[in-house]
Amino acid sequence: MYQTIKYEVKENIGYVTINRPEALNALNKTVLEELFDVFNKIDDDDAVRAVILTGEGRSFVAGADIAQMSTLNVAEGRAFGAYGHKVMNFIEKMEKPVIAAVNGFALGGGCEIAMACDFRISSSKAKFGQPEVGLGITPGFGGTQRLSKLVGKGMAKMLILTADTINAEEAYRIGLVEKVVEPEELLPVCEEIAKKIASKAPIAVGMAKTCINKGYHLDMFSGCALEAEAFGGCFGTEDQKEGMKAFLEKRPAEFKNR
Repeated sequence: MYQTIKYEVKENIGYVTINRPEALNALNKTVLEELFDVFNKIDDDDAVRAVILTGEGRSFVAGADIAQMSTLNVAEGRAFGAYGHKVMNFIEKMEKPVIAAVNGFALGGGCEIAMACDFRISSSKAKFGQPEVGLGITPGFGGTQRLSKLVGKGMAKMLILTADTINAEEAYRIGLVEKVVEPEELLPVCEEIAKKIASKAPIAVGMAKTCINKGYHLDMFSGCALEAEAFGGCFGTEDQKEGMKAFLEKRPAEFKNR
């Protein structure tokens, strides 16, 4: 069905694999279009409660496709950047949690798509960076915005303005990734986290993600008002009734996403 990605669902977990290993999974227009399509399908599929995004081969995503970008004019460059933002923003805003399983190079657009995910689990062999200024461009898919929010303004400037590449341990130290594991443990660890999320009430999970994302840009009182609204709304769901009944009856809850 897709030319550049693989997608499957197992036990309420969606697995999205960017599949251009011959190009180190570089993001061209086709990859971005197919990612946008598959994440829209995931968003509409009640069977999927968490997503793992990774790359085929030795790279997560080595960046945007330089061969394709090299011939763009100003208008085409803006359009390409705008579409990249559309994809990254959709991944970040969708209520279903997305885990980046960073198996190798996460450079440029690869670092940007990882940052659009809810959290990042990294192979010890992964490399991260925003090398764009060395190519005569700026980060174009959210790097100047998301990186500073994750690691702080000064560190973001140092990484972007030097175009340096860092290893997984340094990425963990500065807060770019949440966990570093050995390569063979990467998918099992991501699956364990995804299964934990999938076992919880989907509506509450989605509301909590939305509150965190929106509240991050609000003052404390506005963020708390947003949370209070979400908290109250949960009491109109069947899952809230089931969750609390199961707790009182000392049994596992069976959530129906209703």
